Order: sequence, then C-alpha cells, then structure tokens
Amino acid sequence: PALGLFLFTIARDPLRIIILIAGAFFWLVSLLLSSLIWFIAVKASDPWDEPLQKGLLIFGVMFSVLLQEAFRFLYYKLLRKAIEGLVALSEDGCSPISIQQMAYVAGVGFGLMSGAFSMINLLADALGPGTVGIHGDSQLYFLTSAFMTMVLIFLHTFWGILFFHGCEHRRWWEIVAVVVMHLAVSGSTFCNPLYVGSLVPSYLLMATAATWAYLLSGGSAQNLCHFLLCKS
Repeated sequence: PALGLFLFTIARDPLRIIILIAGAFFWLVSLLLSSLIWFIAVKASDPWDEPLQKGLLIFGVMFSVLLQEAFRFLYYKLLRKAIEGLVALSEDGCSPISIQQMAYVAGVGFGLMSGAFSMINLLADALGPGTVGIHGDSQLYFLTSAFMTMVLIFLHTFWGILFFHGCEHRRWWEIVAVVVMHLAVSGSTFCNPLYVGSLVPSYLLMATAATWAYLLSGGSAQNLCHFLLCKS
C-alpha cells in the first residue's frame, strides 16, 4: 500500500520527489541524533543493571519521538520558505504545489524512511541464528512486524497532514495531538510480544488520524461516497 501511494501520487512529479527525499533525510537525521544520545547513555551506564537499561530504552524511544516531531516542525518551516520562493519565481504569482500537498508528501517521506529502517532490522534478524518461537514465544514476529511497519508509514503520512495544518493555522492542540499519538504508538510496542497490545491500538489510532486528516484536507462523506461509487 505504501508503495502504491508513492507510485500513483508522487512518482510522476519531480517536485514531489524532491520534497519526499528531503523529508526522508530529515527523519534520518533525527534518528541519527537520537541514536547517538541513546548510545552515549548506554555506554555511560552499568550494562548489568537491567532496570536501568530498560529505563534507558524507554527514554530513548520517547526522546526519539520528540526529536522526530521537532524535525517535522523544522521541515515545515523550510517548506514554508520554499513556497515563498516558488511564488516569487512563478509568473502568475502562484505556487506549483500547495502546503497541503507538501504536508502529504513530507509525511510519506517520513513514513517510508521509517519503514525502510524497520525492514532493515527485520532482515537483520531473519539472517539468524535461531528460530522464531523456539522457546514458546509467538511465531508471528515477522508478520506482525510487517503490519506494524505498514501502520507506521500511514501514521506518519496522516501525522504530516495534521501537523502542518496545525502549524499553518496556529492550532497548537493539533500538534500536541500528533505528538501524543506518536508517543502512544511507540509506547505500545513495549507490550510486545503481546502483539495485540500494540497492533490493535495502533490501527485504531491510524483510523482516527486518517479520518481527521481527510476532513482537514477538505474531504466529506459525500465526496467519499462519490469516490466509492465512481461518480464525478
């Protein structure tokens, strides 16, 4: 599904591809910085203190979420400046891409890079050694990880729309809602290997964020009905 989004809505437009790659780069930088902080914290602590190491892991995840949203805000500011430049250079005084479209493409960029790193971790685990579920744990690790990767890609897409809309209209509670949802989804992964505890809340939040983003983008129930019935 994520590949379909890219092929049908982004791949044919060079400007959107540039925005997507830049968004992926911003997410990558946020991951690099958060990983560096977590690595330093782990090396500076006692490796045999399990409660401390678990606390550092929770801190690392929460800090990474906050850093990702901070970089999403920086990317919004950069794109806002880019729109002003595009308007100044255009002959008709209009930007070739709207801030809503930029929000969508930037969200896809964040999501695809996040999904790519999730897939790299899965492939690294798949190399072995070992057998999934050999000690009585769930054998659905790879399947549930794939579903979790997909929901995170879509969530980043919807969060991008909500976040940019909040910045554009000074609705800071929308930005706070994005941060809280991101923290909730990331925190739910600590329920694993009880995968129901992470997948079900994440997909419920995805449905909520999708509906919210659809309405903020100008969608309505009537438009959705026309789309499903293939009416103009």
